[in-house]
Amino acid sequence: MTAILPAVPAPFFEPEFVSRLKIIFEERIAFNRVIGLRIGELSPESVSGHLAMRPELIGHFVHQRLHGGVISAALDAMGGLAVMAAIGARHMDETPDARLARFAKLSTIDLRIDYLRPGIGERFEMRAQVMRLGSRVASTRMEFIGADGTLLSSGAAAYIIS
Repeated sequence: MTAILPAVPAPFFEPEFVSRLKIIFEERIAFNRVIGLRIGELSPESVSGHLAMRPELIGHFVHQRLHGGVISAALDAMGGLAVMAAIGARHMDETPDARLARFAKLSTIDLRIDYLRPGIGERFEMRAQVMRLGSRVASTRMEFIGADGTLLSSGAAAYIIS
């Protein structure tokens, strides 16, 4: 009897779109580059990323904790990336260039961060998902997670998209 293997889903976005989005997010957005944000997973429903602890990112020198501003900026960036992915998925009938051009209008209009535990560790992961993608505003939920899987901070944000 032959075993039937489950189909492996093909990547949703074309490699050109993903590659260019990574360049925009990781290299062209200067502050993302400064704090070392990197994209992990990218899908229309959710995104993930990570950053490594470095001495320049320490906010409390005695306890070697990550600066709260880095956490806030990372979560804001990941929320924005989730919106970019959702917009990209909504407009798959357009060329990658046309979809990437839509991101020029994206801007944070509201951001809330809850700091639950200190950011201590060598590496951190961020996750974000779009809760609602309207025609003018998108709402997101984000998580900032320690290397051991512990939720360190959570966030919610709204972005203007038109």
